Amino acid sequence: MATIVLGKLCDVLSSEVQICARATGGRNCGHTVVIEGTSYDFHMLPSGLLHPSTTNLIGPGVVLHVPTFFSELATVEAKGVQNAQQRLKVSTRCALNLDLHAAVDRLREGQLGKNNIGTTGKGIGPAYSSKAERSTVLLADLLDDNEFGDRIRAMERDYKLRYGGNLDGYEVEAEIKELENFREKIRPFAIDDVEFLAEAQEQGKKILIEGAQSALLDITYGTWPFVTSSSTTFGGVMAGLTLDPRKVDSVIGVLKAYTTRVGSGPFPTEDFGEVANKLQEIGREFGVTTGRRRRCGWLDLVSCKYSHHVNHYDALNLTKLDILDTFEEIKVGVAYKHPDTGEIIKGFPASAKLLSRVEVVYKTLKGWNTTTTGIKKFADLPKEAQDYVTFIEDYLGVKVKWIGCGPNRDDIATR
Repeated sequence: MATIVLGKLCDVLSSEVQICARATGGRNCGHTVVIEGTSYDFHMLPSGLLHPSTTNLIGPGVVLHVPTFFSELATVEAKGVQNAQQRLKVSTRCALNLDLHAAVDRLREGQLGKNNIGTTGKGIGPAYSSKAERSTVLLADLLDDNEFGDRIRAMERDYKLRYGGNLDGYEVEAEIKELENFREKIRPFAIDDVEFLAEAQEQGKKILIEGAQSALLDITYGTWPFVTSSSTTFGGVMAGLTLDPRKVDSVIGVLKAYTTRVGSGPFPTEDFGEVANKLQEIGREFGVTTGRRRRCGWLDLVSCKYSHHVNHYDALNLTKLDILDTFEEIKVGVAYKHPDTGEIIKGFPASAKLLSRVEVVYKTLKGWNTTTTGIKKFADLPKEAQDYVTFIEDYLGVKVKWIGCGPNRDDIATR
């Protein structure tokens, strides 16, 4: 009944389901879908909006930035998406991601200096911290509690005690007024997500869960402390939506044909020369949310296997295979050696310090030196490209069912 996936494949599979839902994260995540030359960037909203028969839900595990909700909705409607408002729902249990949180996020990063996390500056960490501290405002509070502004004022006073000054120019009364103006505008979208999903599951509707960010950014299993502030894994999905775990049909892992990272943190296979520049330029590796240049390197199968052990994938979607079309040789990280002992490390280190020092063992594969863009069948890929996919499958023990061969919606080879 339920399938869990991330990225362009989510857009493709949304045509086969009745509901597409977000479970975690906020406006800090982003991905792009290209349809007939038109790009759609998604941060806050589920990408299932691109399919006219799919209902979309922002679940209670998401921290909701109300202005972004409406600005992104206006953008997709301006690009011709039909009936978007009628097909968009948001849980009243969502904690709000305030501009106050964003101001605090920027202050925290500035105080950390060169040791900063590299956040998006959107206030996601402070928003989840406020939720854990039980000091924040829920969407339900905005809708039904005229004293919600007092909670925001209390948060502002607390932050001023911690950070002093004017909180990066933040104006609390201006934000409260803005939210009051949004109150009746967002009311038609607000629902009881528990009842909505209970009814959908009782009726046997197909549900697609759109993941947000990678497993290595998970607050528990990621490269801590260089992580996001929510659970980005399968476990986070189950906490962020009331799905019956016995009815999950499949968990689909999504990995690029090479590795990228935005922000700070360990990156064992990162390249600092020509390879990184080539991957960045051909792959247009800029963060959808921040516009920052992504760090690039070879595929790290050690981290991929770790992600599989955390999420238990049933199938894989390998993206951006076409970006490797012009490489004579392609390296793949297959093991880590301990920097002090030289011994192979079993598993994936929890220590970011150790992870930043490991020696990567690479397997070198032959490139295919021909275009794969637009290929629709695995059998039509060059032999060397097939070998690359098969090598990944054999290492991870998971079948690659979809292979991204270009930027457009239908540039996917299937098996």
